[in-house]
Amino acid sequence: MAPTGRPRRPADHAFSPHDAVMAMASRHLVRRRFLTVTAAAAALAFSTNLPARGAVAAPRRTARITKDPFTLGVASGDPLPDSVLLWTRLAPEPFLEDGGMGTERVTVEWEVALDEYFAAVLFRGTAEAHAEYNHSVHVDVQGLTPGTVYYYRFRAGAWISPAGRTRTAPPATSATSSLKLGAVACQAYMDGYYTVLRHVAEDDVDVVFHLGDYLYEYAVNAAGGERRYTDRVLPDVFNRETMTLADYRLRYSLYKSDEDLKAAHAAHPFVVAWDDHETENNYADDIPENAIPPAEFLLRRAAAYRAYWENQPLRAAQLPQGPDAQLYRRLHWGTLAQFDILDTRQYRSDQAYDDRPHAPGPESDDPARTITGAAQEQWLLDGWQNSTALWNVMPQQVCFSQRKFDVTADAALSMDAWDGYRASRDRVVAGAKAAGIDNWLILTGDVHVGYALDVKEDFDDPASATVGTEVTCTSVASGRDGVEQPANWDLYMRANPHMRFYNGKRGYVRVELGRQAARLDFRTVSAISTPGAPVTTAASFVTEAGNPGLTPA
Repeated sequence: MAPTGRPRRPADHAFSPHDAVMAMASRHLVRRRFLTVTAAAAALAFSTNLPARGAVAAPRRTARITKDPFTLGVASGDPLPDSVLLWTRLAPEPFLEDGGMGTERVTVEWEVALDEYFAAVLFRGTAEAHAEYNHSVHVDVQGLTPGTVYYYRFRAGAWISPAGRTRTAPPATSATSSLKLGAVACQAYMDGYYTVLRHVAEDDVDVVFHLGDYLYEYAVNAAGGERRYTDRVLPDVFNRETMTLADYRLRYSLYKSDEDLKAAHAAHPFVVAWDDHETENNYADDIPENAIPPAEFLLRRAAAYRAYWENQPLRAAQLPQGPDAQLYRRLHWGTLAQFDILDTRQYRSDQAYDDRPHAPGPESDDPARTITGAAQEQWLLDGWQNSTALWNVMPQQVCFSQRKFDVTADAALSMDAWDGYRASRDRVVAGAKAAGIDNWLILTGDVHVGYALDVKEDFDDPASATVGTEVTCTSVASGRDGVEQPANWDLYMRANPHMRFYNGKRGYVRVELGRQAARLDFRTVSAISTPGAPVTTAASFVTEAGNPGLTPA
């Protein structure tokens, strides 16, 4: 999130169009896209010695692991009725490029039980931790019972990991009565402590959605920035912008070494999606923030995407192929909720008007422009047409609702959010209406503040129909301590009558979905500049099933 400008380049994206409007976007430079992707994939493979699928390396004797390799904790993610993805990464020396593991393959054991003491282990097996994947482990445990809490752990040699707690989704056809979820985003390590994530760990939620900016590419100094460490000195490897695969891997080691982040992952399954900072601020598809050749940027994107997969509880279906990865995907919670997790960064047209705040105009309103890409947009609309869920939840990254920066008729909007892609937004709103989506909930990150917004059929007409609800979950750390009422609070509330709440503190959103209504709690902490601040509920809202619109709880 940053209102930056950059040299203008053609928005040359190639997609598979699903209608005549989107066909306009597919005319541009198919050949260039092919060449740059191929070059980047080849360069990444050459520079990092990627293993072929099924590659065999000499196994490491686990007795040679003389220090705890589970310094980055454990995690689980993407729960299905009969499976969940378990993750860990071996790193006895997490601030070394190889994590202290060398180049050998290691066999890791895993166990799943119904109790935290593992008195009766129900499932066990082994997985290979390859050096080429930074000794990360991704285990897709199959055959689990729907709607069940499980505990899991790993073993490498004499070392046993901390235990993690996870759960499976209910049976696909079950009329589940409730679901509690947490939504978090934007955790700039150098901006403060992850106190918010400690409270998420202690909250009684079923699943956590991380909506982007899990990592920031910016330098972190020896004192950890605003953390102002006095008990440790961070190595110089973090005091530079991430550019290479080694840089991104090391930055994840720093972030995931945080005890509060580890606690949140160990307590709940996560569903993750990236935004821009996992790669570079405000990039758009293959167009970087700064003027460098696309092939060079795609090499960086390939490194960033690969490190992201290595460090997140994601299945093999999300494993990047060069600079491309399909992160958008769909999950269900019985018939109560369908989750359509979007990627609004990888496929978007370049930001209009040099990515500066600007009033709507011909450039931003070009119907050929897209924030999702044609294939993902069609996947979303088709998923709604086939949905049998009571609540259709759309976890994604940037503000969907209109957000005017002034009360004037020609007020500027963010060109990085859906306001800069209004034709895309109009198609999605029309698709929701056509599919008969009555209970549409959008979960958003990016903006480092909490908003509660009524999604309007026509944002310029406050009397138009409310078609859904959007909540932005503020940030875990980005923006430092923040303030409860930012300086532009009154201006924004007057300029955007569909904005029902605005708070600038750090925190998260807790959502409880029920058969009659959804309750939205904005949970905030007083400060993150020092650890340990208590959490309070800044505001609560309810939106009734079948009656879109927010009312204070």
